[in-house]
Amino acid sequence: MSTSNTVAKHKKYLFPAVSMYYQEPIALVKGEGNYVWDDQGNRYLDAFGGVLTVSVGHANPKVVNAIVEQVKKINHTSTLYANPQQSDLAEKLASISPGNLKKTFFTSSGTEANETAMNAARHATGRMELVVLRHSYSGRSAQTLSACGQSTWKKLPPMVAGIHHAHAPYCYRCPFNLEYPTCGIKCAEDIEELILTETSGEIAAFMAETIIGSGGFIVPPPGYFEKATAIARKYGGLFICDEVQAAWGRTGEHWWGIQHWDVKPDIMVSAKGMGNGAPVAMTIATPEVADKFPGITFATFGGNPRGMGMMQAIELVKDRKTKEPNAAATLKVFEVCKTRGVLIGKGGVYGNVIRTGLMLNAGKSQVDELVSAMDAGLTAAAAGN
Repeated sequence: MSTSNTVAKHKKYLFPAVSMYYQEPIALVKGEGNYVWDDQGNRYLDAFGGVLTVSVGHANPKVVNAIVEQVKKINHTSTLYANPQQSDLAEKLASISPGNLKKTFFTSSGTEANETAMNAARHATGRMELVVLRHSYSGRSAQTLSACGQSTWKKLPPMVAGIHHAHAPYCYRCPFNLEYPTCGIKCAEDIEELILTETSGEIAAFMAETIIGSGGFIVPPPGYFEKATAIARKYGGLFICDEVQAAWGRTGEHWWGIQHWDVKPDIMVSAKGMGNGAPVAMTIATPEVADKFPGITFATFGGNPRGMGMMQAIELVKDRKTKEPNAAATLKVFEVCKTRGVLIGKGGVYGNVIRTGLMLNAGKSQVDELVSAMDAGLTAAAAGN
């Protein structure tokens, strides 16, 4: 089957909202290590890993063997039955998670993980209002879409009340036209005014991605999380740390992105790279929070028995002084990299951010390959070709 037929079927039988990358979309049929192949036999360096989801390579033998051996034993149990794989993993997570995060609820996606975290915070505190960040992405349910900080994802009106968007720690595009460190981290300080003017004065939680992913890999400045979480806790809020993209060593040095800062989450979520492509996600919380989750809850696939480093972005602008976004150049780099056999990501509210997320087991040859393709793309964009 040719790529054109595959793409034609995609367009005919799937929701139009299921959009595809590239002017001429490709159909991927095979992956091995850091590379993927389309149905025409073309090989590409996968420098985005399905949005940072394939973390240790396509068809990784250890991962594949673990999945096969488990399926041979038992395929599905749900959360209604205990199994050693689930409790062993929960025990491991408790041992490597920061602070006093000890109890886990497993689901299938980052959306579900964030839903669980938001609901857990509301029940634990008895309050409803949440502070989240602009430029962020939280998922595709009603509540998580309401928390998203980008209009791109919110074509339907948000349906969940009580969610308030604070300024993102976006130093390159500081909403206050200040510069770090003389700014005093105004974006964090402004959370207090947001709470005092847009909420009842008491909040359930402050929820933030460690590095804002879909917004363009926005890395907060030193001291941001310490100041932001202190303000949130002053007004009764918990800290929900969204590690859907940044966890599992992706940022270097630590298991978790939040460990680059001196703060301890009350709730933490992750997904994507957690399963190397298998649909698994987690919400881990302190016992004080987890024990207040009400009644009986259930996840059909949550109990299935499953055994700043590589997160880089380049924001392209027309002028370094005005910082006017250059989305056209971004698309040019995106397309040129594809022609050179390298698949990258894009994002940002203005559509002008190139995102790369090489797999954690990539080597120098893959880095060189990515850099060469990016160089060609940037050269073409600068020449207007």
